[in-house]
Amino acid sequence: MATPQRFLVIQTAFIGDVILTLPMIQELKRHVPSAHIDLIVIPRSADLLRNHPSIREVIQFDKQKSDKGVFRLWRIAQMLRSKKYDAALIPHRSMRSAALAFLAGVPMRVGFDVSVSRFAYTHVVRYDKLKHEADRNAALLAPFGINLQTKVLPTLHPTNSDVEAVNLVVKKFGWDSTANVIAVAPGTVWNTKRWPKEKFIELVRLLLTKGLRIVMVGGAEDVELCGQIVQASESESVRAVAGQLGLLESAALIQQCSVVISNDSAPMHMAMAMRTPVVAIFGATVPEFGFSPYGVKDVVIETKGLACRPCSMHGGKACPIGTFECMEKISPAEVCEAVVRIIRRR
Repeated sequence: MATPQRFLVIQTAFIGDVILTLPMIQELKRHVPSAHIDLIVIPRSADLLRNHPSIREVIQFDKQKSDKGVFRLWRIAQMLRSKKYDAALIPHRSMRSAALAFLAGVPMRVGFDVSVSRFAYTHVVRYDKLKHEADRNAALLAPFGINLQTKVLPTLHPTNSDVEAVNLVVKKFGWDSTANVIAVAPGTVWNTKRWPKEKFIELVRLLLTKGLRIVMVGGAEDVELCGQIVQASESESVRAVAGQLGLLESAALIQQCSVVISNDSAPMHMAMAMRTPVVAIFGATVPEFGFSPYGVKDVVIETKGLACRPCSMHGGKACPIGTFECMEKISPAEVCEAVVRIIRRR
């Protein structure tokens, strides 16, 4: 059988999931340099993939809004059919993702055995719960004779204009550079994955005593939270850019920082892709699920030994037993110490 040349990758989950799909795409391109690889994502993730050398085209699929419904799914599938893909790689395990590849008439469709629509695949790969998500995704390359032997980190590719946008922001702060700047990402979609605001405030105050500067990062939904932390710090050395930068601009800023402190959320994965050490705070979820950072200098802070943990695969709106011990027992001093250790090693 001739090696497929036109690939469609379907990953319409969150930004972090998209980043953890990139090692698979990068390895596919490395083994098949002539391959044309297109990636379907939700609109929010699209800008992150701008300029990625392994991806030919990023196709937006607004599954919650403009592209919602069977008719729109059919229309998009017909558009994909016209591109005549040879193979589809489907790390996203939803019925809609499988249906999209099937209706698009892609002859070779590769997905996981835990997908609800695995019957729509031509090749089914075992979803190994003991592996990291990046490695699990890379396993989808096995039908093409590609087997990942070493850990591959995702990459993101900000442009000079993205870097210039960051430099302008830093200049407005009155800072001469981003040296000794810590990026703090206090937000997340799920409440039980969010370290309490009061803990972040105390942490920021501790970091200030170490002579560090702090920039609060996040999306538009994190503006209020980041603003409250900045206000409570009462320091010109703490600033916020939440909601002010695009995804690749945020990646460029993260690249310039010494360390990123994040909940189990997208900035953690962005930092890993930009090779900036991460101190990741895990609460309801656990690293064993396979979504933790895996850079050489990355650190995970968690409360071990709780019978109630993990309580959810993705997190939830509130602690099921009302104690929130998993997060409450993590001290700002512990997180601060981890940051200082990383900086000393660097």
